[in-house]
Amino acid sequence: MGRPLLVVENLSAVITTGRGPLTAVDGVSLSLDRGEVLGIVGESGSGKSVLARTIMGLHCSDPRFALSGTVKLDGRDVLGLEPSQLRAMWGPEVGMVFQDPMTALNPVKRVGTHLVEAVRKHQQVTRRDAVGQALDLLDMVGIPDPRRRINQFPHQLSGGMRQRVVIAMALANRPKLLIADEPTTALDVTVQRQILDLLDRLRGELGMAVIMISHDLGVVAGRTDRVAVMYGGEIVETADARSLFDAPRHPYASALLAAIPSLKGAPHQRLAAIDGTPPDLVMPPSGCRFAARCDAVHDDCRVQPPQLIFDGTHGTACHYPVNPLISTASNTSGDT
Repeated sequence: MGRPLLVVENLSAVITTGRGPLTAVDGVSLSLDRGEVLGIVGESGSGKSVLARTIMGLHCSDPRFALSGTVKLDGRDVLGLEPSQLRAMWGPEVGMVFQDPMTALNPVKRVGTHLVEAVRKHQQVTRRDAVGQALDLLDMVGIPDPRRRINQFPHQLSGGMRQRVVIAMALANRPKLLIADEPTTALDVTVQRQILDLLDRLRGELGMAVIMISHDLGVVAGRTDRVAVMYGGEIVETADARSLFDAPRHPYASALLAAIPSLKGAPHQRLAAIDGTPPDLVMPPSGCRFAARCDAVHDDCRVQPPQLIFDGTHGTACHYPVNPLISTASNTSGDT
């Protein structure tokens, strides 16, 4: 087996704010093989989007961000690249589907202009050839009548079509890695399904690796090979998708799963919810960051931060895990 496409080791991103340094990503390590799909889930504010943008190198030249650790994409150190090298990497190496397609697209530029610019930025082709590629891209992502749509402005498209245009832009140069940051936000469930099916089909056709970010475990169910659960800027559990969904070990992952509505529940049954709010990452708690919201908290949870401990490929950062196959209460070191 060859080397992983993406290797992230001990990555931290600290943001300068008016209240002090905010550690949005804290010591995250992960890897991704070619063609593999990794789901990253967690509540809003857990650090998912900052992690994705840091992996892509979008924060490298931002003076508000202090970055540490390493991000290697196909062997290249992303955090060590110059701005010009990063711009050359965005497109052929890594593409991103941003959360809100309406703000990701320039409202005064036609759909075709967005796509032609994406193609000609990295390919030495004539404008005519770039327009041909743009039409092919629109057809590939399932937009009907691409010759008409290519001359329209973003506000003339539905939310689902705008999202498809953003996906087409991200795929214009056939990247090795696609990062989909909340790709189905604000879309109705029918369009959600279409977008997720589209990403799955294109991954298979193009052989890309995919990082799919969501706050909804249900969205990534059945769509990913592995899942990483983030909370308070940290990965608190990671495993193959089947293992994590069948038997989550971290109380936070278990609570997220319990909060998914089910048609099997009694009528008018109150939906499950996680009490409390995520931690303040300017002043994070000294122990486990989920301790204040955990129903099974112990005294040592409030003092000693748990480490991500692996049993095979299933990692859990909890002193007293749910469904434990290993005891982590006395083991505070492990391979991340």
